[in-house]
Order: sequence, then C-alpha cells, then structure tokens
Amino acid sequence: MNETLKVLETRRSCRNFDKERMVSEEDIQAVVKAGTYAATGMGRQSPIIIAVTNKELRDRLSAENAKIMGTATDPFYGAPVILIVLADKDIPTYQYDGSLVMGNLMNAAESLGLGSIWIHRAKEEFESDFGKKILADLGIEGNYEGIGHCAIGYAAAPANAPAPRKENYVYYVK
Repeated sequence: MNETLKVLETRRSCRNFDKERMVSEEDIQAVVKAGTYAATGMGRQSPIIIAVTNKELRDRLSAENAKIMGTATDPFYGAPVILIVLADKDIPTYQYDGSLVMGNLMNAAESLGLGSIWIHRAKEEFESDFGKKILADLGIEGNYEGIGHCAIGYAAAPANAPAPRKENYVYYVK
C-alpha cells in the first residue's frame, strides 16, 4: 500500500499525549506547511493557522476551552502543540476550507509519527473577548471564525486499531 493511503487508513485521534516530549520545530513547520496546502474554494485560502507552542498560552486556551465545555479537565489531552485554524467568514466556503486544513494537519502529523486530535469549541473561544484579545495581540484583523484546534504531540500509548467500516458506507453507480 502506498504511504499516503496507509496514513489515511491508520490515523486515529490521540487522547493521551506524552506531556514531557516537545515536538521539534522542524516537524511543527512541516505539519503547518501541509495545512497551508489544503484545497480551498476557488483557491481563496480563507483559513489561517495560529501555531501555539507557548505553554502559558496553551494552558490558557485549555482552561477557556474546558470552561466552554463545562469541565475542569484538559480538553487537549496534554498535547504540547495546539494549531488553531480560523477562517474568513466573508468567504462562502470558509467552513469547508478550514475543515480541509484540519484534515491536512492531522494527516501530516500522522505521517511524521505524531499523534493528533481535532478539538472543537474554537468558534466559541474566538467569538469571546478571550479569543478576540488573542487575535488583537497577534495583530490579526478580519472576520474570522474558529474552526478547530489540532492538538499534536507524541502519543503516550499506541493508537487503537481502526473500527470496521460500517455497511453501506459507499454506494457505487456504474
């Protein structure tokens, strides 16, 4: 099987990251670059990615996300790197574009031996004063909506085997 198809078939969400091991800058850059090559409607590139390796901001994002979710646990499962995807709401395909970026990020992470998981609630975070301040502090202007957080890091345990695919997943018309 070719390596791309193997990655697509074996990638699973990681819910237990090695909290002591940081991802190399080279691997972070490779994952982020892959995200920037996701297909976007009419090539408009509506998404942006905020790559967070700063522990203080990572922990603040975790606390805010947990508050939105209504829990006190770390919704990022200890991942040391959070890649936040936002997309320009003025582009009609922004949600699809941002979702494809998230997929590219997770698949690129898998290809490098990293675990990943899509964590929601970015929309609520970046609609709040908390998220708006982060954007303002970074000098990011525009009509952006949070699409998701791609938490990446080294898995603390092997991934589970994929579940069998459901019946009637695909219908062929020949």
